[in-house]
Amino acid sequence: MRLTHDVILAQQQKLLMTPELRQAIAILQMSSLELSEYIRNELAENPLLEEKTDHEDNTVESQPENEPESNNDISEWLDVFGDNDRDKYDAGVNYSAEEKSLENFVAQKPSLYEHLEFQLHLYSTTQEEQLIGQYLIGSIDQNGYLTVKLEDVARHLEVSLEAVNNALELIQSFNPPGLGARDLSECLILQLKQYGKDSDMAREIINKYLPELARGRLNHIAQKVGAPVQKVQQICDLIRTLDPKPGLQFSGDEIKYVTPDIIVEKIEGEYVVIINDFNFPRLIVNNMYGNMLKQADSQSVEARKYLEEKMGSAVWLIRSIEQRRMTLYRVARCIVDLQTDFLDQGVKYLKPMTLRQVAELINVHESTVSRATTNKYMQTPQGLFELKYFFSTGVESSEGEDKVSSKSIKHMLQAIVAAEDPQHPISDEAISQQLQEKGIRISRRTVAKYRQELNIPSTSARRRY
Repeated sequence: MRLTHDVILAQQQKLLMTPELRQAIAILQMSSLELSEYIRNELAENPLLEEKTDHEDNTVESQPENEPESNNDISEWLDVFGDNDRDKYDAGVNYSAEEKSLENFVAQKPSLYEHLEFQLHLYSTTQEEQLIGQYLIGSIDQNGYLTVKLEDVARHLEVSLEAVNNALELIQSFNPPGLGARDLSECLILQLKQYGKDSDMAREIINKYLPELARGRLNHIAQKVGAPVQKVQQICDLIRTLDPKPGLQFSGDEIKYVTPDIIVEKIEGEYVVIINDFNFPRLIVNNMYGNMLKQADSQSVEARKYLEEKMGSAVWLIRSIEQRRMTLYRVARCIVDLQTDFLDQGVKYLKPMTLRQVAELINVHESTVSRATTNKYMQTPQGLFELKYFFSTGVESSEGEDKVSSKSIKHMLQAIVAAEDPQHPISDEAISQQLQEKGIRISRRTVAKYRQELNIPSTSARRRY
């Protein structure tokens, strides 16, 4: 066989990830807050983008019929920088004044170390005790546990071991209880001591039988400690109220408020979908720069290249925002149409639904639906839900009709467990039989799986004596 070099012409189809396409995909995945911040940054960086200041009335549905007069020039620029296949390219309504909220004036929460050092300055009596205390506080992890050995502290600071022990006892008396412990057992015992609930039996259970307590083996613990199972259960209930990681109370994580991206309201018997983009700046192209770009002879090559680049970026941003809005509306509208029973009567009537099902109904790719539902929330008459919440698998009904959503089954499982007799908790097999009586084909193993996902203990662990 002879090897030769030939030139062959062939046609191929490829999907090129252009910067504009990547931008459109990124914008589709953004939540309302993320997109609002992104638009503000683009306004600051791109001089051809301008925020429209006049106000227009909003319709209840997310798509107005007429195109605003301020965007007439967009169609011309799209002929140069993109496909002109949309009727509207503004990005929502802008409110000129930002509403003031008390949330903007909340004081910052002190860290764990600041909280402990403040108490150390209040209660330390000597310079040495304060020095040792500061070293120990710096060796406490975010969970509230001491991470160094006392002998190493004494050797490093060149002080006596007794002084280190005294400083540690002082720190362990601080609030919240349990800080400065070296292991879980010591942490729980410290809390019992400060709460005045310490006892020999509680210490014995904590030091020897924590694994059995976690598995709910109360009869085994009662036999080992030689006490009635009712008494052991009372102590175990008390231990379960203690905090195994007291330091996390000062983790510094700020409260994050969720802003719904979609609002669903029932008006005159019909559910209406509203895209919550009212806080977005309305974007238009700056007319002055647009006119400069049309005057080719009056600009240098560098200036015209810069203006063309910024014009293309501005047009694609406006288009991507509108595409996001259209896609999000279509996905939300489809979810509302499929889950009308849920919106009317609650989670018990939630239907199984998949991304592919929604994608086929609105004629888009499944990945587009996945991106449109990522990190986005819908405010409904039943409450605030993440869009991913509405997508779940289903279980066949005994009548052979529509499937029942797994979330709906979990809701029924919770109701069955909540209504059980605490002294005689119902088994997974009995729960399976009750669900089958309601027309749901479900095995005992599936019930156990759903129960574990709901963090519901086993039958033995739920039993009350």
